[in-house]
Amino acid sequence: MVTEAYSPARPAGKPCLGEIDSRSGAPFLRGMFNRLALISAALVAGAALVWAAEAPRRTLVVLGDSLAAGFGVEPREAYPARLQQRIDDAQLPFTVVNAGVSGDTTAGGLRRLDWVLRKPADVLLLELGGNDGLRGLAPESTRSNLVAIIGKARAKNPECRIVLAGMLMPDNMGEAYNRKFQAIFPEVAQEQKVGLIPFLLAGVGGVPEFNQPDQIHPTAKGHELVASNVWTVLEPVLREFK
Repeated sequence: MVTEAYSPARPAGKPCLGEIDSRSGAPFLRGMFNRLALISAALVAGAALVWAAEAPRRTLVVLGDSLAAGFGVEPREAYPARLQQRIDDAQLPFTVVNAGVSGDTTAGGLRRLDWVLRKPADVLLLELGGNDGLRGLAPESTRSNLVAIIGKARAKNPECRIVLAGMLMPDNMGEAYNRKFQAIFPEVAQEQKVGLIPFLLAGVGGVPEFNQPDQIHPTAKGHELVASNVWTVLEPVLREFK
């Protein structure tokens, strides 16, 4: 005795999935798969938004002088603010803390470092030394202070990544002094194993249209170029964080 397979009742004209023929089934299946694809995409996008919202914010501290402080320009035009804009555009979870003080030297930065790093930095952009050079301070002292700043930052957070901004002096400081001063930054970077921006003011220093009347401090456009110099070295460092 042959028993027929059980088939539930259904409204007239409403085919079951197994009974869709080749002519009427294709549009139905395509519509169903399209709806499933849209739902999957929405779930993936939602998960990405939740991940972004939950990603911990990290801290990038800019320890600098009047260049970081934005002497003569609006705060939003100074290069640390331009870095924050680039970080946000790249959707990287970093907040820039601008610890720039006009007139500061490496010795001053070392003295105030404990206060600046009340919350340890994940990344430290060390932009000091320019005023040391303009005041003709001993390159050996500048070097010692930079090394001490790096050591203190790592003592606060052993995982802290550090980028050192190199500086050059104008010719009127003398060839012998300039040679010693210029050598400080690559030597410290190599010795301490930190990132190096070869010359912070590359393309800006000595170019009148990118500097204010004092020919020392960048204009807003000059700060944009400084931010580009920094970003070339800084971006890969920030992307290493997971």
